[in-house]
Amino acid sequence: MNTIVSEEPQALSTYPSAQTPRHRPSSWAVAWDVLRRRPTGLLGLAILLFFIGMAAFGPLFYPAELPSNPSNIFAGPSPAHPLGTDFQGTDTLALVITGSRYVLLSAFLAGLFTAVFGTVTGLISGYYLGVPDSIITKLADFVLTIPSFPLLVVLSTVWKFGSPLAMGLVLGLIGWGALARAVRSQVLTLRERTFIEAARGLGFSSVHIIVKEIFPNITSYVAMKFLLAVTGAIYASVALFFLGVLPLSTNNWGVMLQFAFSQAGAMYTTQSLPYLLAPLACILLVTFGVVLFLDAVDEMLNPRLRRG
Repeated sequence: MNTIVSEEPQALSTYPSAQTPRHRPSSWAVAWDVLRRRPTGLLGLAILLFFIGMAAFGPLFYPAELPSNPSNIFAGPSPAHPLGTDFQGTDTLALVITGSRYVLLSAFLAGLFTAVFGTVTGLISGYYLGVPDSIITKLADFVLTIPSFPLLVVLSTVWKFGSPLAMGLVLGLIGWGALARAVRSQVLTLRERTFIEAARGLGFSSVHIIVKEIFPNITSYVAMKFLLAVTGAIYASVALFFLGVLPLSTNNWGVMLQFAFSQAGAMYTTQSLPYLLAPLACILLVTFGVVLFLDAVDEMLNPRLRRG
């Protein structure tokens, strides 16, 4: 699901015209129109907003140390414990809610860092060429040659990733290369278009051309790569905790999966199934929401698709 640069780039924002400009709907109106015509996109947005709200506000309703009840181990679903309890008698729903913040916040930061690093370096490399292009391209190629997950395992021996910011920063730093190369290739195409030549002829600065004329034409591609980077970061962070290469002192979905096999005996008993399936279901739902929302995002930011 790759986004191609629009065949009709956006017009110069300050280019004089003899015709009276037509009224253009606001970005919010365009977004609502797309979501109204694409119920699947609206469903995807609702799923993502649900998990964002859960990660932002859910942990506020629980104490820092969740209570356990050794006499209520592996209790089945009930009004008091909708998803049952774990091997220590702790409410599984509370573990899922409080564990969502680390995973989703680190994934969001990773996607943000990937999008920012990759977009900025790709724009500079593709527009200025010369020495900046050579340096950035070689750095991007170097990042792409490094196997990401083995590197994370090695880094975990010296860096414990105790905060979502640390995890997000590292995931972003090792994931920007592919986006930078893709943005560069699109900028190389756009910089030769007539409207860019006109902007240069009008005396606009390079910063204005990059920000106002080139970047809007690759926004949909960057937005989609951001969402895909978020899902990839979720898998990476959960996998690191599941494999036990990071300290298990922090509650999150990866720690729940690790404990499900190492402490709850998920391989040998069905009693721990709710505890095992709860974080898995959350990961799948977040991925499902991103997939549904991606098509809508592409149409929101790509005028050619809206006309179609």
